[in-house]
Amino acid sequence: MQESSPPEATPFAALSPDLVLAAIERLGFACDGRVLALNSYENRVYQIGLETGAPLVAKFYRPGRWTRAAILEEHEFSLSLAAGDVPVVAPMAIAGETLHELEQYMYAVFERRGGRWPELGTADERVLMGRFLGRMHLVGAAARFLHRRRLGTQELGWQARETVLGCPLVPPYVTDKYADLTERLLERTDAAFAAVPASQLRIHGDCHRGNILWTEAGPHFVDLDDCMTGPAVQDLWMLLAGTRDELRGQLTDYLEGYEQFRHFDQFELALIEPLRALRLVHYSGWLAARWSDPAFPRAFPWFAEPRYWENHLGALGEQIDALDSDPLTL
Repeated sequence: MQESSPPEATPFAALSPDLVLAAIERLGFACDGRVLALNSYENRVYQIGLETGAPLVAKFYRPGRWTRAAILEEHEFSLSLAAGDVPVVAPMAIAGETLHELEQYMYAVFERRGGRWPELGTADERVLMGRFLGRMHLVGAAARFLHRRRLGTQELGWQARETVLGCPLVPPYVTDKYADLTERLLERTDAAFAAVPASQLRIHGDCHRGNILWTEAGPHFVDLDDCMTGPAVQDLWMLLAGTRDELRGQLTDYLEGYEQFRHFDQFELALIEPLRALRLVHYSGWLAARWSDPAFPRAFPWFAEPRYWENHLGALGEQIDALDSDPLTL
């Protein structure tokens, strides 16, 4: 359903610039030799210069992470959103195919789209973003995934915890405290998910500002690599920041736009802090699982420092307090 096989320690070692260019040229494009690596860690993403026309973007999927069927569901979701006038960058179809293979790599190509980091600092911007998400979820609710991940506490929480506990980078003096805090955190998260009958639909899954580009026409998403089945609130809470009153005001704006297209069940707001807890645990588990990939120590050197783990324990304790507090309401 998710990872097709245990991932290799260095899965992109064979992905040379020559292989990247060969993968693009075999699709019928004439490359001019320019290959620019873009900011991506889970996969490898490149801007490829062409002899004529604008450059394109190629994404090479991490071997072993997704099955072919799961990647094709991501593509189908993207294409359904684009067909519904939801602004996303969908994969290009070449000879009727959106997913291609060369040697051990599956890859897709996309039009290059520009944009800027979304500030979301005004009510108008947040209402527009809410409308975008409402339209996305309207399409998402029209069908279901068969091969993509379902958001839950086991994989994103408990399995991530075990990965961290087995990681040699964790200082021995924090191991017992980490185990205790994450157990308490995830027990509360399990209870919250059991208590809230949230909607289950196709969602973006990783809806933070780094996956959004903003233009004069509004927002568009550039990556649905983590699309999954889950509650609608998962695509809203990561856009919130600030004090509790500020969160309430921002959420009111987002839902004003969202509910122009789709009803939002406000009892899902009780999942905001449990979802934040899952992300907190999963992020460290992700870094631990990927540490053998040379790109990760270069990009996240602080993960191997004791100070990170000491601060992480503090964040886990604060999140337990947040889970024990009354949930955000409107």
